[in-house]
Amino acid sequence: MPMTLGGRPFRPFDADNHYYETLDSFTRHLDKRFRRRGVQVVRADDRPMVLIGERVSRFIPNPTFDPVLVPGALDPYFRGRIPEGVAPDSLRVVEPLHPEYRDRDARVARLEEQGLALALLFPTLGCGVEEALRHDVPATMATLSAFNRWLDEDWGFTYQDRLYAAPMLSLADPEAAPAELDWVLDRGARVVCVRPAPVPGADGRPRDLGHPAHDPVWARLAEAGVPVAFHLSDSGYTLLSGAWGGPAHYDPFHLDPLTKLVVSDRAIHDTIGSMIVRGVFDRHPALKVMSIENGAAWVPLLVERLRKLANQQPRHFAHDPGDTLREHVRVAPYFEDDVAGLIAWIGVERVLFGSDWPHGEGLAEPTDYAEELAGLGDDAVRRIMRDNLADCLGMTVGERA
Repeated sequence: MPMTLGGRPFRPFDADNHYYETLDSFTRHLDKRFRRRGVQVVRADDRPMVLIGERVSRFIPNPTFDPVLVPGALDPYFRGRIPEGVAPDSLRVVEPLHPEYRDRDARVARLEEQGLALALLFPTLGCGVEEALRHDVPATMATLSAFNRWLDEDWGFTYQDRLYAAPMLSLADPEAAPAELDWVLDRGARVVCVRPAPVPGADGRPRDLGHPAHDPVWARLAEAGVPVAFHLSDSGYTLLSGAWGGPAHYDPFHLDPLTKLVVSDRAIHDTIGSMIVRGVFDRHPALKVMSIENGAAWVPLLVERLRKLANQQPRHFAHDPGDTLREHVRVAPYFEDDVAGLIAWIGVERVLFGSDWPHGEGLAEPTDYAEELAGLGDDAVRRIMRDNLADCLGMTVGERA
């Protein structure tokens, strides 16, 4: 709902919104050579099913997204506050697909109703594609390139200066990645989305995100002033669960307790840690990073570990690694996280507001996030709910109205 700050109308910038992809989002522009190796939509038992790399994908059980979970339906589950006597599965209330979940004009109208000035848009199905194709780098690059063309066509990377859709970028092919980045930047992209995970290699050997092969991408982003968003995805970390005898497939809504314990926060912790340890920010001091929908519990653990490593092996760190994280990384905490505690670690100017709307695990009304900031002053609320994202996007004061 529209909110006020200091008694005046205030329109926040939401760093984490989503759309629901159409069935042809990965196939409309896909090179025919990869028709079978990329994403396919087939029918089984008279309902659509997604194949990725000729294997059934269970990342999204219903790729039509109709019906879809009601926004905020799983709020009590993710807060760990399910009322006594309520079965967790009973929270999975669904509704018909709304126009604003797929239509950009309807979405802008919905932003007005919600009292939001701007929202970053991220994929839903798309967050599970790169992991499924990790053994086929050419198919990965062709598939994400096709998706980006669909995204530009249906949503636009920058629409009415209200919707900023993040194209997906894979670093798996070090030669193709800069070319794809140049294309999306030329089309007006203000943010790009990279999976928080080891980078697949054509030779079967993964690379860390700080590998020099990726420097052309980081250099272009730094020069353009465009941040890279590491959004929660299938990062392949359920393989760790498999190593402990648990399920090795990814199911975001049915992770068993051991899997959740082993996997939670690991991917983003390792992603940011790899970039700092490998000196990415030393080589590209203007590079900006956003952690979206990964929570905040990983931050103190990573800072303490980096601090210890820097004390033990100072020759590997040109700067204090905690300071490097605080300077370059913005974090959108979960709404159930301790925001004041996060501020103590990275400063209020590095905290972002993200609602995850319209996902079932997000907030029913994005501006309800302000309730999680009770006790903070107006300046801190203004920063978290708007100005920090505006700064990260390089927006002028006039663009923040």
